[in-house]
Amino acid sequence: MAAMGRAAAAALFLALTACGGHSDSTSDTSGLAITISGLPAGADADILVTGPSGFNRSVIAAQTLTNVAAGTYTVTAGTVVSGFSVFTPRVPSQVITVNAGASASAAIAYDTGGTLRLGLQPVATGLAAPMFLTAPPGDARLFFLERAGRIRLIKNGALLPTPVLDINTRVSTDGERGLLSMAFDPQFATNGFFYIYFTDPTGDVLVERFQMNPPNADVAINAPLRILTVTHRSFSNHNGGHLAFGSDGFLYVSIGDGGGGGDPANNGQNLNTLLGKMLRLDVANASLSQPYAIPFGNPFAGQAGRRAEIWAYGLRNPWRYAFDTARGLLYIADVGQDTREEVDVAGASAAGLNYGWNIMEGTACFSGASCPTQGLTLPVLDYLHGAGACSIIGGFVYRGSALPELRSRFFYSDLCGGFLRSLRLGGGVAAEQIDWNIGSVTGQITSFGEDAAGEMYLLTTGNIIYRIVRQ
Repeated sequence: MAAMGRAAAAALFLALTACGGHSDSTSDTSGLAITISGLPAGADADILVTGPSGFNRSVIAAQTLTNVAAGTYTVTAGTVVSGFSVFTPRVPSQVITVNAGASASAAIAYDTGGTLRLGLQPVATGLAAPMFLTAPPGDARLFFLERAGRIRLIKNGALLPTPVLDINTRVSTDGERGLLSMAFDPQFATNGFFYIYFTDPTGDVLVERFQMNPPNADVAINAPLRILTVTHRSFSNHNGGHLAFGSDGFLYVSIGDGGGGGDPANNGQNLNTLLGKMLRLDVANASLSQPYAIPFGNPFAGQAGRRAEIWAYGLRNPWRYAFDTARGLLYIADVGQDTREEVDVAGASAAGLNYGWNIMEGTACFSGASCPTQGLTLPVLDYLHGAGACSIIGGFVYRGSALPELRSRFFYSDLCGGFLRSLRLGGGVAAEQIDWNIGSVTGQITSFGEDAAGEMYLLTTGNIIYRIVRQ
């Protein structure tokens, strides 16, 4: 199967995220024309049109929205970055009235707003295989994981000598294993709970809850509550390894397909296993007798032969994923097999999606020239192995304040490629794709991190944590 065209991809994405408009019998001939000026040729605009009956449409090029309902529409234009040049809308927001059976128009003019280049600022060096960085909301401290099983803390710019937690005797680091992710409870400020994802000496994936020590807020109590165990012993790779709470308050867990080339056990498509899946768990009232509950809306709850924990499936090795809470989206960077790496994007509330593995690798059939694609959610972006690329490293959607031009952009890298790239989702496709040409880093990039202010970091095998900054 050839790569999906931009128009088809946009249509598929809009259908999946239910962000299309609403029309009725009085709006068959109504239209809203969007015109754009001031951008260089080939640059994608950033325009959002909202209106009656939940109408919500992203526009990246001049077009006429047809068959729209009569009413008042808000046309909001965002900043565009093209070739490191920044373009700002002359009028960021317009209110347009569309009358029944008539057409209206909105003219979006952009002005040049200077240039933007990114660089890296070392934050900590001399570490031991840093794997992930995060922070509780409203907290200036930086928590980062060392692969062997330690959580370390950077406070007031200094690396504290005493680990927050050390479970190295319980962690396996064979292959791709280790202490891989951490997430703070939505009520962390009052309950001190956090969750970690790691592989034990057998290779099994474990999710456990810990609590900070009230007398010393920089150290945790080493008394875990086991939330989840997933058997993962056949191979030491494809562990997945990410935890995050969604805006719904539930804990999401990404798990790889169990390893081996080509998913030999077909775990990605098997709904009776948790391997190769995104899970959604309710841990709000976790206890020894019931470590989690199944949230309402989980797509396979109550179905025989299907695990109720599953939120999405058809994943190979979703090493990192990220929520864009401002736009209600979920980004998944899924590591490919031999030829392609991919970025999947869907509405955060879209349940039961099949991301295609091992039927598809990216936008191509995994085995053979053709394959059934009906019911699959294809990536908004994939790229070929080449020019050194081998394994996508997913990041975050930028929501910081130091680089306001880049808000709503998703950043990603590659273990072998070492680049820093971003995209902006527009019209259901990967718009404004930029390689930031940051130059070489010490070691290979293994993960992104994000602090409480929404600023982003890169972690490397050179045992360095870098902050992404304006150059």
